[in-house]
Amino acid sequence: MPLPHPLAFVFILLAAVSTSVSAAESPHERTLFTAGWRFSKDDPVNTPADALSYATLKPYLLPTANAFVSSLAARPSCEAPGESLAYTQPAPAYDDSAWRKLDLPHDWGIEGPFDQALPGETGKLPWHGVAWYRKTFDLPASDAGRRITLEIDGAMSYSAVWCNGRLVGGWPYGYSSYQVDLTPYLKPGAANTLAIRLDNPKESSRWYPGGGIYRNVWLTKTSLVHIAQWGTHVTTPEISAASATVSVTTDVTNSSTSPAQVSVVTQLFRADSSGRPVGKSIAASAPADLTFTSFSTARAAATLSVKKPALWDLTTPNRYVAVTLINQDGKLIDRVETPFGIRTIVFTADKGFFLNGRHVPLQGVCQHHDLGALGAAFNTRAAERQIEILKEMGVNAIRTSHNPPAPEFLELCDRMGILVMDEFVDCWKRPKKPNGYNQLFSDWSEADVRSFVRRDRNHPSVILWSIGNEIPEQGYPEGPAMAAELSRLVKLEDTTRPTTLGSNEVWAGYHGFQNGVDVFGYNYKPWEYKKFHEANPSRPLIGSETASTISSRGEYFFPATDRKDGGKSDFQVSSYDLYTPGWATTPDTEFKAQDEYPFATGEFVWTGFDYLGEPTPYNNDATNILNYHTPEARAAAEAELKALGKIRVPSRSSYFGIIDLAGFKKDRFYLYQARWRPDLPMAHILPHWNWPGREGQVTPVHVYTSGDSAELFLNGQSLGRQTKAPLEYRLRWNDVKYAPGELKVVAYKSGKKWATETVRTTGPATKLLASADRAKITPDSRDLSFITVTIADAEGRLVPRTHNALTFTITGPGELIATDNGDATDHTTFSSPNRKAYNGLALAIVRLQPGAKKPVTIRITADGLTSAEVVIRPAK
Repeated sequence: MPLPHPLAFVFILLAAVSTSVSAAESPHERTLFTAGWRFSKDDPVNTPADALSYATLKPYLLPTANAFVSSLAARPSCEAPGESLAYTQPAPAYDDSAWRKLDLPHDWGIEGPFDQALPGETGKLPWHGVAWYRKTFDLPASDAGRRITLEIDGAMSYSAVWCNGRLVGGWPYGYSSYQVDLTPYLKPGAANTLAIRLDNPKESSRWYPGGGIYRNVWLTKTSLVHIAQWGTHVTTPEISAASATVSVTTDVTNSSTSPAQVSVVTQLFRADSSGRPVGKSIAASAPADLTFTSFSTARAAATLSVKKPALWDLTTPNRYVAVTLINQDGKLIDRVETPFGIRTIVFTADKGFFLNGRHVPLQGVCQHHDLGALGAAFNTRAAERQIEILKEMGVNAIRTSHNPPAPEFLELCDRMGILVMDEFVDCWKRPKKPNGYNQLFSDWSEADVRSFVRRDRNHPSVILWSIGNEIPEQGYPEGPAMAAELSRLVKLEDTTRPTTLGSNEVWAGYHGFQNGVDVFGYNYKPWEYKKFHEANPSRPLIGSETASTISSRGEYFFPATDRKDGGKSDFQVSSYDLYTPGWATTPDTEFKAQDEYPFATGEFVWTGFDYLGEPTPYNNDATNILNYHTPEARAAAEAELKALGKIRVPSRSSYFGIIDLAGFKKDRFYLYQARWRPDLPMAHILPHWNWPGREGQVTPVHVYTSGDSAELFLNGQSLGRQTKAPLEYRLRWNDVKYAPGELKVVAYKSGKKWATETVRTTGPATKLLASADRAKITPDSRDLSFITVTIADAEGRLVPRTHNALTFTITGPGELIATDNGDATDHTTFSSPNRKAYNGLALAIVRLQPGAKKPVTIRITADGLTSAEVVIRPAK
């Protein structure tokens, strides 16, 4: 039945994922377990096709999820699949020395090569298929009697884990984090071998999913009586300026064969920027005694108070840490730290969203999980760089489309002050792809929903639980009940935040489906906001996915038509920011709706960054190149393909991003910055002003500014001053005739000079310029430096429309990880040291070897241009 919905949804809380300290400090030892794995593609020769299929493995995988389901699964007693297979056998029974050695996280698909013959719209990269990972490690004899688990933050997909030849368990959904208990299968005081098999079926994703163990892996050692995985839950039910009530529940599990008695104490500390406790305890609970039988779980509850709490907010993301201590017979047997934040969130149907009592429009973007040239392999610095660029634009919220993110991503959002819509999945039972999540929904949806909420519920950044995106069931009779049931599962784990989803069908807001969630989300329906609000006056509303404007950085095609299906040539899209697929809108259209209907909570733009796959409007073959609804548009697209002699569409990545795949800003960046940072003096001119052969021809000029009016000058002559009309968000001089020289705009606000911007016709390209986002990085093989290369004229100005071939050479104790340029049609393998610039820019990604003491030098060369060098030094 539908959930109740008061006029205002008030959710007060909390914060970050449970972490634990090192073995030197605590009996709870959690160690990064990512180094020294072996990797091989495909199953052993002559393996029967169904021997390791999901249908065969399922009875042995389902018990892995028993901590998250109401009906427990029993493991079959017979010999498990794969236990006689060579690849699962421990060393030295099977010799894997010929396998490739690597460290995790790892994405085998991003290694390429690109192949236009690959089906679908997932980036033309070889991410599908079967692969194996193995690791042999020594386990100290002193670990006998401890509980030892393997925690996998994400493995794509259908993962199954064997330990010393025995099938332990696994988890099919590649975006879920999970653990398996290795204890019964390990040999303390000896070498032990793990083998993990992944199987990515074709036609299982609409975007590039990656392939591999693409997130971190941990080895965790505890006593047999221990705090359960994600077993602490922190809420703050009462908050005032004087004090905050902190409620902490702790699930303690007894994995031994004997009954147990323990006491549980929780201490509160202030947290540093990394979420670790600092200073003295500011509050402590009285001991809570628990008594439980063998193989059972009991819960302890504590209520504490924080005086004059420092709130978690966008500009001051303050955090605290709950340290939970488990004592047995006077001995500390477990200790876990849980970072959290104190803040209030309120969603209202008539006034939008409030954070700590302050109205905050959600200025959000949708983000897929890949990191551009790094693929799906998670890297904390790469994700941090993306968030830094988004914050510069004015972003305050991110939707994790369409799946749970890496745990470290939410830690970054906690630390950097970003709100998060945490999303579950892209489909339910009805498929979007033949081998999508629909194949798993019946078996795994309860476990997947509850585990991702339990994992993420302590993060103060998370403000919404999204149960799905553009679900086909929204148009079917079973849809309302399914939405209500998934929301119920969410509330079993966390009642402090509302549920939501993204609906792309108008009728989903009127026939009961909207009642299955607390906050209703419309995708691409700004004209529907008023009608929805009138029909659902008590239901908060959000633009869960907006705009989907498409563009290629630095490309401008003429004439600059206002037709949304225009602006396309040679598999690029003009950057006048006027062009969209048929279902979508320009940014201006959504801005207008948000301003006209202030009850809307805000928006999540599709997308912040370009991403691998889904290269709309060039999705597939000519017959499906444009997602428009008219035969004329499709016919024009087919004619374009035939004229170019193309059979397959070359695009590897999307055109939706406000920022391109390499992290370079498109023009749209400044349109959103002008709206989302109205107090920042800024003005931006487009297009560039290098147009040989267009002298005297109309070349429209647009200006994005946070001012309210502006005057444009061409070679010192005024082309007129324009003022933004109400509900107008850009200034346009549509009749400018091109003449080489200088374009200058002077923006005004409230009658006073506000900002200026100048664009000049450059000289010919003469040199390369290079700069690093950070010249010092940690020498740990994980920290990264991102190096921007610019094709410049003699005065150091970027020369647009340049595509020089570049060569990157690195000397010293470092590695060139990847290169890119943001060109959606470039099929050069990302690991290549040779890369063409795209419209004057290219990118190199570099890391230092572990323990490096000396700097590395990256040299960039191009025929006919002066070379450039960047030096990256190890941080002390």
